[in-house]
Amino acid sequence: MRVGFIGLGVMGGAMAGHLAKGGHALALYDLELAAARRVARRHKGARAMRSPREVAAASEVVFTMLAEGTAVRACVFGEDGLAAGFNAGAILVDTSSAEPWLTRETADRLAAQGVAMVDAPVSGAKEGAVGATLVFMCGGEAAALERVRPLLELMGRHVFHLGPVGSGHAMKTVNNLATALTVLGTTEAMLIGKAYGLSPSAMLDVLNVSTGRSFVTDVKFGPQVIERRFDDAFRLALMLKDVGIANRLADEQGLGVPMSGLGEQLWRAADRALGPGACVLDVVRWYERATGVELKD
Repeated sequence: MRVGFIGLGVMGGAMAGHLAKGGHALALYDLELAAARRVARRHKGARAMRSPREVAAASEVVFTMLAEGTAVRACVFGEDGLAAGFNAGAILVDTSSAEPWLTRETADRLAAQGVAMVDAPVSGAKEGAVGATLVFMCGGEAAALERVRPLLELMGRHVFHLGPVGSGHAMKTVNNLATALTVLGTTEAMLIGKAYGLSPSAMLDVLNVSTGRSFVTDVKFGPQVIERRFDDAFRLALMLKDVGIANRLADEQGLGVPMSGLGEQLWRAADRALGPGACVLDVVRWYERATGVELKD
């Protein structure tokens, strides 16, 4: 199949590589042309293109992996955008973490020119992208999803159909909200333990075989917090964005979710204090500065 991929950063570069290894011809684009060329050099049959329009013209299915919904919309409808190059019957698969309302708008505009859209954000972080173990949360028409399912299965281990377009991005924000609140709760609990005199690594060992276990304790806190790396590829600002999207969805449905609202306030305060470029686990360091307690042995 002729496949396009736009957004070749930490996640996209690895994901595109799995598609190439699956035997698909790739048309690649990134705002940083060198990134597209690097991926193209590594994989036979992959070509770096000069614009999203060229990618669309060369592809039956195009994947986007961008920062948020406005970036996707610009990529699709901007100058030399995907919409100008799509052929009728093409499919856009947006694996970005985007705002569901923007996704629905984009899908409606593409449908008018005979192009289907599937929103398929992922969970699994860089490790999942590299290991092809991502979880895809999909929204869109069943027929469109079935056409692209073999491609998704080259990049991940689970593909879920959540409902119409926008449902995948809604699920992504729900997942990230749960993760964000888990990070805050785990940090506060371990700070209490450390202040009492417990070893952070010992607490983590107990949590990981007890009811406090989570993806955060099992995968992230060991290398990022206990070993003091704080170099997670996921940016704190992106987590704050997703928490904000989830709270907007709650507001739209008239739901009172006080813990989620407080969580957003805390993430926002951390983002202001830590500044641009902070990784998601830097929120622990923000807590440490505020409490005077460090989660290191």
